[in-house]
Amino acid sequence: MSGIDAVFAALADPTRRTIMGVVARQGGASASALARHLPISRQGVAKHLLVLEEAGLLSRLRHGREVRYRTRTEPIDEAMAYLAGVAAEWDDRLAALAALAAEDDDE
Repeated sequence: MSGIDAVFAALADPTRRTIMGVVARQGGASASALARHLPISRQGVAKHLLVLEEAGLLSRLRHGREVRYRTRTEPIDEAMAYLAGVAAEWDDRLAALAALAAEDDDE
């Protein structure tokens, strides 16, 4: 799976989006801290964290016995650039369609 595909697949799950939001707001969090915010077990959180980490959206930092996760912006930046390109293509297509409709109205 390509990088952008992995990002979109990871963010398709609402629990993972919630995890990303909590980690981003707090500037980092452990799996145990995240489990307190979610209606799933710590093991469930750990599975979601692994998917997010494999997609490049999170990095892990060990502090003694605790592992803390932080967001990584690079994959999000790539996904946003991709979406901006898609949006630009649609803008061009819609402008061409509007021009054709205006021509039909003039006739």
